[in-house]
Amino acid sequence: MAAEKVAAYYKGFKKGDYKLISAVISDTLTIIEGDYTMVFTPETFYRQFKWDSVFKPVYKLVSLENRDEHIVATVSVKSLKFEFLKNNPLTCIHKFSFKSGKIVKIKNQECIDANWEIWQKKRDSLVAWIKLNHPELDGFVHDLSTKGAIDYLTAIELYKKQQGNRVE
Repeated sequence: MAAEKVAAYYKGFKKGDYKLISAVISDTLTIIEGDYTMVFTPETFYRQFKWDSVFKPVYKLVSLENRDEHIVATVSVKSLKFEFLKNNPLTCIHKFSFKSGKIVKIKNQECIDANWEIWQKKRDSLVAWIKLNHPELDGFVHDLSTKGAIDYLTAIELYKKQQGNRVE
């Protein structure tokens, strides 16, 4: 039953259907990425969903495993953002916790194929270049609104044009 909820959660992302996601998440959803904890309501998570969708992600549920009272999901995601950051696809292991039959917490255990050094280098060079050449877009990397995601893609496109689409 819990595994089906996790599958439905990712099916919602895959189909771009937030109703599938909202049906399986609790009124409070906590997502933990390293030292960073984010707490969402269904409404604020919808904003996160819209932000994510701007990058045209393609989610692939690689595996689901029951561990104690949790579900551990291995998920591979390709997106325009991850492509730019040279980590495409990004495959991560997430631990899902439940309360009253709903997903209440998702903890990122690890991203097994990530190269955070390259990610950081690409992100930092993009942020620095935008700050210098397009200050109107500065701050895009921290703006988790739909506009912030659109600005992020715009920044990537401007940067790529300036780079002459060369491969680094």
